[in-house]
Amino acid sequence: METSVKRSDWQTLPMPEEHGTFTLERQFSRREREILRRGHIPQEMEDKWFWYMEGDKLYAHRSWTGYCIFIIEIGKGNQHKVTVNRNKEQSGSAGDEADRVALNKLLDWWCQPEYDYYGEWLSETVDNLKAQGVIPEEENEE
Repeated sequence: METSVKRSDWQTLPMPEEHGTFTLERQFSRREREILRRGHIPQEMEDKWFWYMEGDKLYAHRSWTGYCIFIIEIGKGNQHKVTVNRNKEQSGSAGDEADRVALNKLLDWWCQPEYDYYGEWLSETVDNLKAQGVIPEEENEE
């Protein structure tokens, strides 16, 4: 049996007073819940996330700063309450919908049996460059 990550395994900061909430609609399989419950300790510089669970809450922190970016209260069905960091000095939040999309992408990576932090880092970097207009969005080919 794999050991679960604990808050004390990494230097973390609490969620700041400047935060918001939204509902995430997503179904988690039993296996995905087990994977998330194990948590994750960053292994490399590109490994940007530290996460752990306490009870039914998943805490996601940026690895370099320890800033708490998301707290996800995982419900029994497909509705989960998310608290998101809105402190401008700690988070680049662009609002609920952008955070919902970003969190779902992260969860797609995190719920894999073997978390590919490098692939996630590359994907996040490309998304950020597109958002900044540095590289163009793909056009739908018909």
